[in-house]
Amino acid sequence: MAELPKRYDPKTVEPKWYQRWIDDRDSVANAKSSKPPFSIVMPPPNVTGVLTLGHVLNNTIQDILARRARMQGFEVLWLPGMDHAGIGTQTAVEKYLRRTENKTRHDLGREEFLRRVLEWKVKHGGIIIEQLKRLGCSCDWSRQRYTLDEAYTAAVQRAFVDLYDKGLIYRGRRMINWDPVAQTAVSDEEVISKPQRGKLYFVRYEIVEEPGRFLEVATTRPETIMADTAMAFHPGDKRYLDLLGKHAWRPLARERIPIIADDAIDPEFGTGVLKVTPAHDAVDFEIGQRHNLPIIDVLHPDGRINCPTEPELDELDRFNARERTAELLKARGALAKTEPYENNVGFSDRSDVPIEPRISDQWFLRYPKTKEALAVVRDHLIRFFPAHWEKVYAQWLENIRDWCISRQVWWGHRIPAWYRKSQISNLKSEIYVGIEPPPDPENWIQDEDTLDTWFSSWLWAYETMDQETRDKFYPTSVLVTAADIIFFWVARMIIAGLEFKPGKSSKTEDNIPFHHVFFTSVVRDKQGRKMSKSLGNSPDPLELIDKYGADGLRFGLMRIAPTGQDIRFDEKQIEEGRNFATKLWNVARFRQMHGASNPAPKIDTQALSIFAIEVLARLNETIDAIEDAYREYQFNIVAQRLYDFVWSDYCDWFVEAAKTDIFGEDEAKKKSALAVMDFALSAILRLLHPSMPHITEELWCLLGFGKDSIQFAAPPQKSALDDVADVPGKRELVSAIYRTVQAGRNLRAEANLPLNSKIRVILRTESKAIFNQIPTLMRFLNAEEVELNPKYKTQAGNPVAITPLGEIFLAIDAADKARERERLDKEIAKVENDLRTVKAKLQNSSFVDRAPVAVVEEHRRRLGDFTVQLAKLRQARAGLK
Repeated sequence: MAELPKRYDPKTVEPKWYQRWIDDRDSVANAKSSKPPFSIVMPPPNVTGVLTLGHVLNNTIQDILARRARMQGFEVLWLPGMDHAGIGTQTAVEKYLRRTENKTRHDLGREEFLRRVLEWKVKHGGIIIEQLKRLGCSCDWSRQRYTLDEAYTAAVQRAFVDLYDKGLIYRGRRMINWDPVAQTAVSDEEVISKPQRGKLYFVRYEIVEEPGRFLEVATTRPETIMADTAMAFHPGDKRYLDLLGKHAWRPLARERIPIIADDAIDPEFGTGVLKVTPAHDAVDFEIGQRHNLPIIDVLHPDGRINCPTEPELDELDRFNARERTAELLKARGALAKTEPYENNVGFSDRSDVPIEPRISDQWFLRYPKTKEALAVVRDHLIRFFPAHWEKVYAQWLENIRDWCISRQVWWGHRIPAWYRKSQISNLKSEIYVGIEPPPDPENWIQDEDTLDTWFSSWLWAYETMDQETRDKFYPTSVLVTAADIIFFWVARMIIAGLEFKPGKSSKTEDNIPFHHVFFTSVVRDKQGRKMSKSLGNSPDPLELIDKYGADGLRFGLMRIAPTGQDIRFDEKQIEEGRNFATKLWNVARFRQMHGASNPAPKIDTQALSIFAIEVLARLNETIDAIEDAYREYQFNIVAQRLYDFVWSDYCDWFVEAAKTDIFGEDEAKKKSALAVMDFALSAILRLLHPSMPHITEELWCLLGFGKDSIQFAAPPQKSALDDVADVPGKRELVSAIYRTVQAGRNLRAEANLPLNSKIRVILRTESKAIFNQIPTLMRFLNAEEVELNPKYKTQAGNPVAITPLGEIFLAIDAADKARERERLDKEIAKVENDLRTVKAKLQNSSFVDRAPVAVVEEHRRRLGDFTVQLAKLRQARAGLK
């Protein structure tokens, strides 16, 4: 057995063990195994992405679940992979080309541009995978998948063709969300509503048939006036009924437009009159369809104005055009006024710019199996944690709209649809859809668009597996993901599983993609802001690993990750994770100093000290609490319970108490203390392993607790204390001792007595049970003597505290009397205040009559306790006069 170094160094321990796990193929799943399956598919990070704290949180949780399942005897598949990230990757390459060559993808052409993207992917792709390995992720890297793998691409095409053949995919000209930066359509789910401060512009439209009379319209987007094709009011709005059927002059790109009435108009907004712009607003488009209005598009795809008839606005950026439009309107007498205005604006989740509603020919999917997808969550075939996300999921499915699945990007899965060349200009051109090109490809041209990245990733839960793997591991056990993609990914994967039925039978329960979904929290800074590069508030996880170790980062982050709440990141918590690892290392070194550990220690329950009984009972409670927390995916509770048990119950109390026996002359007591230490340490390492895999593996090996990896060691069982007499009584005594020790330590601190100086302690107590624990009390209190004296008479200047065992006094020099008088005065004032509060409650007849009997009795008990405590404190204070 190798000796533990004096200092724990994660920089040497962590890489060593991770490489050994890889070499030993410890995380490679065996589809032929007879063990019960446990499986997770990793939410695939972008192929060119780098590790963020969000990735650290998500993947640490997945690793905890995978490692714990291995220890429980499951055959574990944690399947990793990457997403091609169509828009994100293409945008990054296009920016690079503009910066280095001043070229666009259109300058290069499709084939050459895709070759450049592939070069970029080879150079920058997969970095995050190596970073996840540094975190300690125990994935089955032999099964790593990519959404542009040949087999995966074929599966995406099959899904498209299948849904098209069923009439669920169609091509149509509809209002869509347009991202002017990425210059592509995005789905409704990719539009994020953000409050924006802007202006409300009140614009005057002159009535054609009544010169000098004007209709006033309130708008936030005057730059689209040139696309107005009607004015509209609510048919019940009597203010404007006489204008129905007449016309107004459009003030920019001047033209007469009809005045109509439509139920969609809100009479309460602005002036109650709407300028109808069918090309640039979804509601206006629907109004235009009902009234057969023309559609005028005055925006280029990149958001610039496209209106040669207004040369001062033509080619301006849309936001610059807004201000210039206001100036033009004012100069022409058409701008009545402006007012500050705050409204919600849809932003592209991809480019973080305001989207533009736009009429466009796109491919759409009518979602299948929506009722079934609702039912599997409602009936808890799939359970969400936290459960409140079930309502959010249901609301989306109950109000679902067709999914725009085509994207105007080149990097991705090209849509397997072709148009007959001779009819290409015809909107009703003949369309061929198939896995293979048409039989006469020279007469057809393939659609230029690619599929939404989410259209490929909704197949991720099963298309990442070959048939043998799927038969063993599908449906997967749990999905760990962020709540902000509950619609993008989670709901769609459920729909895909129910529609395509990849399971071993046609039963619903065999085709859901996962049994549980755990939604992680958002990591924010201490001010509550989301982490971002632009704010400079997002630390580099690799720098944190270099500084504190992967285990320190993992454990520190888990302690501040409450289920269902956002995380306020504080690097001090990561430092505490590192300090916790150091504490564990040092206590393991202490054990090793006293001989070899026993991997299967035999505990003689009749020889146990009361402190050993207490730590074993606390270990049992900790095991139960951890099991309960895991069932509800409460990882912060798991981490905190382990932290409290290891740091406080085991290290600070039990190990310190055990030193009395370990350094004593009684070999039987020493043997018993070491056996309990081995039992507890072995359990601690196994409980901690899922969260802190590297240090626990190192200590497991160096302490000799097992010949094989700790990854496959069975979880600890609770110790049997059934045959120990009066466990509650012994635990009560230990609790009284610990509280007495804390009181004594507080007295020492308040009296400013150095921790390393020996003191003399007097305990005025009637307890006989404490007699045998005097040596341990002396150790805890760093006392040269602990005198038990039930008739002790207070000496002037002796600090005193009331404890469960009686009064504890410190024998101090006369020079410390002044400090002790000050301390006692403060303590007396506090108890007097508490006593007044309790008396006031009990003198209030309303409280006594209405409060529960138990509450009233508790107040009466406190009244007696405070009265006795105050008398003793005053007696001690009197002795200092």
